[in-house]
Amino acid sequence: MIIKSAFKSNQEIPLAYTCLGANVNPPLYFEDIPEQAESLVLFLEDIDASPAPWIHWHVFNIPPSTLYVAERSIPPGGTEGLCNNHTFGYEGPCPRYFKGAHHYWFRLYALDTVLDLAPDSEPGEVKKQMEGHVIATAELPGLCTAPV
Repeated sequence: MIIKSAFKSNQEIPLAYTCLGANVNPPLYFEDIPEQAESLVLFLEDIDASPAPWIHWHVFNIPPSTLYVAERSIPPGGTEGLCNNHTFGYEGPCPRYFKGAHHYWFRLYALDTVLDLAPDSEPGEVKKQMEGHVIATAELPGLCTAPV
């Protein structure tokens, strides 16, 4: 499985997709989704946040037929859960709150099931329900550096 966007793996995420710009999600392209997938889950995590990764966005129960997510939109048919800020919607990388580069990972999971969760589900609830159901994963890491 593959996930692509407007930036290359391990490269700087364009400002438009951060809190320093328009703070909208980038376009995302999904490839090689397994035929047996029943749903997809998408996370955007700051893995350098302390004390644990910070969830900036998560969408679950995305139809496995989804191959493209347009800029400024959620995956069609998907359900946005709560981010760590207890808000819905995309919260782009926000380098103004730290010094140096942080690593942000878009992670896509193919599941052999559809999750039975409410829209206001926390990231931990989604991850717990995913256990034992992940059949494939894809990752797209990006960087966001505070301006000098």
